[in-house]
Amino acid sequence: MRAVIGNYTIRIERRADLRWWHTVVASVLAILVSLFLVGFAFLRAGADPLEVYREIIAYAFVSSFGLPQTINRATFVLLAAFALIVPLRAGLWNIGMPGQLYAATLAAFGVAYAFGAKASVNAQLNGAIVIPLMVIAGLIASGLYGAIAGFLRGRLQVNEIVTTMMLNWAMLWIVAHMIREGGPFMGRTAEGEGFTLPTAIRMPQILGLPLTVYAAVLLALVLTWFLAKTTLGYRIRTFGESPRAAEYAGIDATRISTLVFVLGGMFAGLAGLHYFTGVPGVYKIPKNYGEFADFSFYGLITGLIARNNPIAAIPVAILFGGVSGGARFMQGKLRLAFGIDYALLGVLMIMMVAFQALAQYSVRIERAVTAPARQVGLERGESRVESPRH
Repeated sequence: MRAVIGNYTIRIERRADLRWWHTVVASVLAILVSLFLVGFAFLRAGADPLEVYREIIAYAFVSSFGLPQTINRATFVLLAAFALIVPLRAGLWNIGMPGQLYAATLAAFGVAYAFGAKASVNAQLNGAIVIPLMVIAGLIASGLYGAIAGFLRGRLQVNEIVTTMMLNWAMLWIVAHMIREGGPFMGRTAEGEGFTLPTAIRMPQILGLPLTVYAAVLLALVLTWFLAKTTLGYRIRTFGESPRAAEYAGIDATRISTLVFVLGGMFAGLAGLHYFTGVPGVYKIPKNYGEFADFSFYGLITGLIARNNPIAAIPVAILFGGVSGGARFMQGKLRLAFGIDYALLGVLMIMMVAFQALAQYSVRIERAVTAPARQVGLERGESRVESPRH
């Protein structure tokens, strides 16, 4: 794209090579612009923006209660981001994180229910047996639930976005049946939430954090290696770059699309297992289960901002995990209007996506050389090189 303004020519061109620091600069600018814009909303609400941001940072990244919450939320978002990244490397969109994470959660709680976990939080169960069975059942269930969309896409060319969205709604209705009055997973208080996991079969913790937190960081490294260095990762990338070329190379479309959705579903399922079996204060399917379904879509934004890089997704997930918890705390402490915390998150996400899109382009401003200027150059002895004539 080119525009001429007076003696200046402005060229906007897509970068042939987007470097890592372009993404970093774009992210920093997006955060600063977001804070500046939302600051007007805080001023209108009668709050000092600097005090607001100080409260958010102090709670989310300093306080003994808020920091673990930030890490747990960030882990949830990070695993949900992996659920997008793997299929997207194959050129496919996984929007089914809510359905897949609850498929895993229901399967895990189903195992616990079968062992009599609903009877009491003090039920004497063998965690060494039940916990691995819960994890295995959850990963299998979420992988199979994701495979539905992948298989339909590969075999029948059914749009995976439509399929995963429909599967989300189906699973949310199943969750509602299972935990509400009359459902098999209904808690003893009958308040529209699931039963609480017994202490013996909760996710093990290391240094006060669920084991899944450390697993998520390790998976970021493994996933990066898998997609970049393995033969299967190469096939996934080839299929994503050119399905037709992949077909000529003998790569089976149905197999690849099903595989990436199985993996994506498992990552989403692990996010559900992390939060509902490992986060202190939860240990059940809560009555506001729909909010966690919505929160999983932060993983989608995280994956896009990280440009499908699992390691780059870590700081983005920490940002969203911290801001989401810190903003909610700030809204309550300063008694601001309901929803102003969502406004901050919404503007932040919009700016992050917008600046990442802008980072893909470079802007060059060139000053046109006029005819008199060229003549002056010749009079000063500058030579003109002419192309040889044939």
